[in-house]
This record gives sequence, C-alpha cells and structure tokens, in this order.
Amino acid sequence: MCADFSQNQSSTENKTTKPPRQILDRIYAFPPNRDTLGGTAYLLITEAGNILVDCPMWNETQKSFFSEFFPQGVRWLFITHREGMSQVRQLQSEFDCEVIVQEQEAYLLPDIAVTSFREEISLGEATGIWTCGYSPGSSCLYIPYHGGILFSGRHLLADPKGNLAPLQSRKTFHWPRQLRNVKKLQNRFSPETLSYICPGANTGFLRGKGVVENGYETLMNCLEKNS
Repeated sequence: MCADFSQNQSSTENKTTKPPRQILDRIYAFPPNRDTLGGTAYLLITEAGNILVDCPMWNETQKSFFSEFFPQGVRWLFITHREGMSQVRQLQSEFDCEVIVQEQEAYLLPDIAVTSFREEISLGEATGIWTCGYSPGSSCLYIPYHGGILFSGRHLLADPKGNLAPLQSRKTFHWPRQLRNVKKLQNRFSPETLSYICPGANTGFLRGKGVVENGYETLMNCLEKNS
C-alpha cells in the first residue's frame, strides 16, 4: 500500500526557519527540508507564473516571505522525485497551484489534482524533463535564464568535494538508466545553453555558493568516475 505523501506533517513545522535566499536574479533557494530528507526547494520568478521546484518546509516564516515579496503566489509546483513531496495538499490549497509530476509517481499523490507528463512538459519558459534513474519518475527542470539553469533534483548531486555527479545509493531505482539520462542531458545542452546547475539536495557541499557554476562543463564531467 502506498503512503499519502501529501498529508505528511513536519515535526518541525512550528519551529522558526530562515526564509529563502536569492542565489541568482529571480531564483531563490529554501533552507533544507527535513521532511524531504534535507532536500532543497527552489522558487523561480517567471513572467508566466512563479514555479516552486519541490516542497519547502511550509511554516509562518515562508508564508510571511510570500506575503511580503510575492503575494501573487505560485502557479506551478514541480516535483522532481518522490522524496520531494511534502505538504503538497497544503501548498496546493495555499496557492491554488498546479502540481506537476512525472506520470510514474503521480500515484503517490492520491486524491490530489495533479498534471502528469511522460517525457517533457512546458511551464511557460521552463521545461520539465524526465530523467529516470534515481526514482522511476525522477525529473529535472530547465529554464533559459542566466544562460540556462538546470534544477537537477536528486538526479545529479554534489559530493563532499563539491563535485556534481549521479550518486548511487540504496534508494537508487535503476542505476544504468540514471547514467543513460545523464548522457541524454549532455547531448541536449551546450556551453551556450547551460551555465548553472542547482541540485535538489547536498547543497551544503556547495560551500555557500548556492549554485554549481560552469554548468555545461560540470555536466560533461559527471560520468568520468562512472565510465
């Protein structure tokens, strides 16, 4: 029987947390969320509507941030993988936003209105890309701001040395597929279309930078130790 991730309640919900910080113009990173195993959620300010990438810890600090700076709220909540789901129902109720999830993980949000996709989906200027491997519905989100930014979820993560790579763990769904999808991203982008990568966890290993710079070069080096 599958769990209803949408109704998980945070044990730290009532504790004071920091508001998101701006890491690039129109891009904000939230503090790591214990409910998503230390995952980092992002807010993208776009002309077509604001996008949340994965779920931040939702509490009064974050509510005040939106009320003060972005009262228009969020149009889309894009889930990069099953462990990025936390308080989805509450976030959808708060913002009346559209929840976007790859079709193989949509079942994890029963009784919630979701928009699922197969290979790709357009969210205004942004594009969701299915990158199966870490989980069956693992996905990345790309937006062509600042020379191109890829929000990689847990498909690509920083290691303790600050290098970005696909990291195999006991939770990895299908390692060979994950490696193939890294190659797919390498073939898709170029130095002109990918300047930054924002991983969905392990952001403490970035040592305060908030983003991985030289995105395309970093992406091209991702498979070196696995080849």
